Amino acid sequence: MSIEVGSKLQGKVTGITKFGAFVELPEGVTGLVHISEVADNYVKDINDHLKVGDVVHVKVINVEKDGRIGLSIKKAKDTQPSQRSRYKANDRAAKDSLEQKISRFLKESEDRLASLRRHMESKRGGRGARRG
Repeated sequence: MSIEVGSKLQGKVTGITKFGAFVELPEGVTGLVHISEVADNYVKDINDHLKVGDVVHVKVINVEKDGRIGLSIKKAKDTQPSQRSRYKANDRAAKDSLEQKISRFLKESEDRLASLRRHMESKRGGRGARRG
């Protein structure tokens, strides 16, 4: 079986870097899941989602001429209309999930803003820096 764009496969995470995870596919071929293709939401630290040895379902999103294979975990998940309607049937669970997502988004935003402010202060010389 050759690896083709659009195929959905099962693989095993063999390595993790700050920019993604390497996944061993059938036939011993290795592909890369970029950090932006791990989950539907923002992934700050890939280690919060994956670890070496995890078995994951991936979709092949590109195969380069040099043999590099691009993979996606989030695109491998099929969300069909019948599944969506089942989720809507339980509105309370969906609402809790939304509230959790909003809370997580606000916390991540505040963390990013604090980091940006620290960075800008260090560029200006901090709060007590004199101009002159």
